[in-house]
Order: sequence, then structure tokens, then C-alpha cells
Amino acid sequence: MVTKTNFSLKNNNTFGIDVKAKQYISVENFEELKHILKRFYTEEIFVLGGGSNMLLTKDISKTVIHINTKGKKIVDEKNNHIIIDADAGEVWHDFVMWTINQGFGGLENLALIPGKVGSAPIQNIGAYGRELKDVFVSCEAIHRQTLALKTFTKQDCKFGYRQSVFKQELKDIYIITKVRFKLTKKHHDLKTDYGAIENELNKMKVSKPQPKDIAQAVIAIRQSKLPDPKQIGNSGSFFKNPIVNKLQFEKLKHQHPNIPHYKIDNNSIKIPAGWLIEQSGLKGYRDGDAGTHDRQALVLVNHGNACGKDILELSKKIQNTVLQNFDIKLSPEVNIF
Repeated sequence: MVTKTNFSLKNNNTFGIDVKAKQYISVENFEELKHILKRFYTEEIFVLGGGSNMLLTKDISKTVIHINTKGKKIVDEKNNHIIIDADAGEVWHDFVMWTINQGFGGLENLALIPGKVGSAPIQNIGAYGRELKDVFVSCEAIHRQTLALKTFTKQDCKFGYRQSVFKQELKDIYIITKVRFKLTKKHHDLKTDYGAIENELNKMKVSKPQPKDIAQAVIAIRQSKLPDPKQIGNSGSFFKNPIVNKLQFEKLKHQHPNIPHYKIDNNSIKIPAGWLIEQSGLKGYRDGDAGTHDRQALVLVNHGNACGKDILELSKKIQNTVLQNFDIKLSPEVNIF
């Protein structure tokens, strides 16, 4: 356990925003977490994972608890499936690559997403046609005040597009401590028809891909389009891809015949938010040290010394511009504090 006061969180959030925590505590196992929750029973706390899906706009007066618990293990194995538990503090991409290197399938499309395992169910993270819920079995979480440990099934989590019960009615009530996954050992259900995966596989001269090939393709695509937070501050996709109804889509298509889209069902179509921002002339836009990335307009970046409020103001400008141009309101994917 590590405890610090007046601690800068600049290195603990991928935007690189320099805000301070009045008190910072890093916990490395479940017993430490339980002890800290008991100690701060009467106080509000701020739970920090990988700091990858947040925008910090001010100093944090609450006690910050940084989840750094580590551990993963195989808990059950069948002919074609395997069940794996991973602790909340495991780095997500490292965990994904560990499963890939074991020959397991299911997480390959979610490679190189920043953050930690414990944050994945909260956001129902997704990329390239896959979401966490596709391989999710359950998660364990501790109640912040009663310290009761509860298992949440997939149904309990109420997963939606970048949504879960942990972002809605159970927000700030539980802390996820462990996540259970069901992955394949063979006969993998590979998803290659989303985005540029097939093109990348062709470049790799792979005709019969395995999970490791999909992961390699996804990593190459993400690295070509998305900035490395270690090089320039960002939180990945800042906005959700909006979903419109069929009538609204037909109107948009009439005005913009080449509009990219993904059909969800007979009356729901997903539009890439990055395309809307780019068509609004804001790709590569910069206002001081806050800007949009020059290769992916959906990614807001910190060029060095932007504060959280600078990034927030830019996001509002983008929302207003897209609303005026397309009559679509973009919703943030990141959590704003």
C-alpha cells in the first residue's frame, strides 16, 4: 500500500492533466482495499483505475484509491472453452495479449485498448465489432460501505453501448475487484468484417486468420490511427458513435451519399462520430494546447499544457458544431470529473 498527500495525478491519467489529489492511496490486493474502505467508511472516495477513460477538470478533494491489484488464473476448462479470472488492476492490453499467447480466442478485437480489467465492464468496452459482454461471464465487486462482496452476472450488469449498471443505478456504489471471462480454445468465432481488419489481414498475407492474427491487425490499425498516450495526452475515443433511426439516416444519406454507417437493426444505424467531426472541419483542429488528432478526429488530445477545462470547452465546441451541421448530438464516452 502506498499513501501520498497533495499528489499530482498527471502520470495517472492518459490525458496527462496535472490535477492534484488531496490524498492518494494505491492498493495492491483485496485485503488492502477492504481495509481502506473500512477506514474511510464515512467519507466519499474517488476510485482510479488506468485513468484512460476520464477527463479531470479540477483537483480532487476526495481520497483517491488507485486499484493496482494483480492476478489471473484459469478456473475451469472444457473441450472448446476456458474460464479465466483476472483481477481488476491488471492492465487490459497485457491481459489480452496473455490470452492470445495462450492460444485463446475472444479478446483479439479488443487489443490495445488502454485501461485496466476492472474498468472494462463499467464501460462495456468495445472495438471493431466486439464488446466486452461477448466474452463476459461475471464480475465480483465490493460494496463501498457495507464491504459485502457480490457476484454480478451478465444479466445483472445490464450491458448496453458503452453502458452498464455500474454507470447507472449502481454508480459509485460498488468497486469491481475481479472479472471472469469465457474464451475459446478452438473453433474461434472470429470477427473480421468490421473496419479495416480484412484489409490489414490482406497486407499481412493471412488468408486463414487465428486470434493472434486478428490482434496483430487490430494493433496495427490502432497504431496507425490513434496517438500513443505516452507521446501525446489523450483518452482514445472521446465521443460515442451516435445511433440514429432509419428515417433520420435516410435524410442524412440523401444529403451525404457517402456517409459511412453500420446497421444495428432494422431501425437503428450507427454513424462514426469521427466522420461527423471531420466533415465539420475539425480534424486536426487546435485551440491552444487542446485539439483533435490530425489522423483521427474522434480523439481529443493534450498537446502539452492543456488543462481539463480546455479539453472540456473544445468538446463542447465540437458537439455544437456537429449538432448544427448534422442535427446529431454527440455524447461523451469518457467520464468527466
